[in-house]
Amino acid sequence: MAEMFSTLGTWNWLIFGFILMALELAAPGVFMFWLGLAALLVGLVSFAITPSWQTQLLMFAVFAVAAVPLWRHFARSTRQASKSNPFLNKRTEALIGREFTLEKPIVDGSGTVRIDDTIWRVAGPDAPAGSRVKIVRADGASLTVAAA
Repeated sequence: MAEMFSTLGTWNWLIFGFILMALELAAPGVFMFWLGLAALLVGLVSFAITPSWQTQLLMFAVFAVAAVPLWRHFARSTRQASKSNPFLNKRTEALIGREFTLEKPIVDGSGTVRIDDTIWRVAGPDAPAGSRVKIVRADGASLTVAAA
C-alpha cells in the first residue's frame, strides 16, 4: 500500500481531479467538484515542487477541507443575488399593487390593460376604457383588478 502512495505524482493528481469533476457532471451535487479542485491544486503544486507522497496527501486533505468554507461563501453569495431580484421569473407578482389604465373596458368581468409593450387580460368589476385600475391578484397570465 505504501508503495502505491509513493508512486503518486503530478499527473496522477491531475487525472484524479479531472475524474472527480467529470463525476460531478454525471451526478451533480457540488461535492465532487471541490474535491476535484483540491486534487488539481495538489497536481499544480507538484509541478512547482516535488513533495513526498505524505505531503501530497496532507495537501489534498487541507485543500479539500478549505474548499468547504469556499463553497459556503459562493452558495451564500448566489443566495443573496436571488434576494436582490425577488420577482425574477415571477413577473405577474411584481405587478400586484400597481395601477394602470384600461385598454379595453371590463365587460362581464373581462377586459384588457396595456403594461409596457404587452396587453394583459384582466378580470374585475365592469369599468369603462380609460379607467384607472389597481392589480390586486395575479394568477398565471390572468390579473384581477379593482377600481383605483
